Amino acid sequence: MDTRRVEIIGIGAGDPGHVTVAAVAALNRADVFFFLDKPDAAGELSDLRQAILDAHVPGGGYRLARVPDPQRLRTEAGYGEAVEDWRKRRADVCERLLAEHLAPGETGAFLVWGDPALYDSIISVVEDIRARGTIDFDIEVYAGISSVSALAARCHTTLNQVGGAVQVTTGRRLEQAWPDGVDDVVVMLDARDAYLAYADDPDVHIHWGAYVGTADEIIVSGPLTEVAEQIRRTRETARKDKGWIMDTYLLRRKKSSVD
Repeated sequence: MDTRRVEIIGIGAGDPGHVTVAAVAALNRADVFFFLDKPDAAGELSDLRQAILDAHVPGGGYRLARVPDPQRLRTEAGYGEAVEDWRKRRADVCERLLAEHLAPGETGAFLVWGDPALYDSIISVVEDIRARGTIDFDIEVYAGISSVSALAARCHTTLNQVGGAVQVTTGRRLEQAWPDGVDDVVVMLDARDAYLAYADDPDVHIHWGAYVGTADEIIVSGPLTEVAEQIRRTRETARKDKGWIMDTYLLRRKKSSVD
């Protein structure tokens, strides 16, 4: 059979133990792994991917195809246009990877942090490439343990209160307003310390984690009025020391009468 196959594999939040049995089987079927390398200190993310391969594909026998990950223009104006442009450039890069490194009958894999369905662009990028029609391939996606799930487990908590809803959102949206109708908000992609907008609310509790699942994991939990400044300083120091930060948090408001 000459059909190319592209697998998008969720590899968890950083701990090799977070990789599912199905994902391990997929890792061992791949002929080539595609690495989109982040610049400078964030290249450590590629090292963590390699550590996961070393743990679960100890025999090797695979190839690596590596390219720099295109950088997104980060401006307040034109956010949607900037993301669209970034995804197109990512698709162009990945299309070249597939054309140059994935032969007919082979399987190539993208290793995605956490779960591929949660705030990651690779599924849409790969679907875009297939829609272009220049390369014929099948797609398979393997779910992973997200940083959200890993954070909740590390903090010994649930994501929602009894009978309540939880919303996953971004720092950009949280800064604008607390989502209507929910008391539990999971925040990802927060480069702006959006939780500080609620630091005076005595009814809000936070579970915050950075580098969850790795050796550098940091966890802070408590009433937001008490730990907000600690989290802000910790984030600032961690970003300065490592050159990058990957964090998420759960904000929990005392259950209201929304239901």
